[in-house]
Amino acid sequence: MNTKFASLLVALMTLLPVSFASASDALKVGYVNTQRIFRDAPTAVKAAKKIEAEFSKRDQDLQRIAKQLQSMQENLEKNAVTMSETERRNKERELNDLSRDFQRKQREFREDLNLRQNEENAAIIEKANKAIKQIAETEKYDLIVQDVVWVSPKLDITDKIIKALSDGK
Repeated sequence: MNTKFASLLVALMTLLPVSFASASDALKVGYVNTQRIFRDAPTAVKAAKKIEAEFSKRDQDLQRIAKQLQSMQENLEKNAVTMSETERRNKERELNDLSRDFQRKQREFREDLNLRQNEENAAIIEKANKAIKQIAETEKYDLIVQDVVWVSPKLDITDKIIKALSDGK
């Protein structure tokens, strides 16, 4: 958490009891565990399966190339002594070319995967924020926080948010 934000939040929290001491209603605070939403909400589970399906073929291709590289490396190490100098250099060049290609494909895979995960996470957060706002208004919360260092379990409304996301709200 940003230290300036944390300091501001602590300062505001120390002022809240004074500000609301004269009010007839008690301050109603809730907490939402974002990591649980990403892990347990049906939309998050569906997004993870969608991404897995999108990237499974590329992942399998990378695994196949990794095995091929390992096999080539083992073959070269085992047979280097009996190969001619030219044959050994050709095999090493072939191994190096495949290794570079593998590393490039692996880097592109990670970049594409991260991009897709970020896109899906942004959509999940948008839906979760709408559900949080709706629950805050319906149940008259004064403050709902996300991702804090510690919170009392009685303030945790994550299950309500997950249920709201399950219901398609």
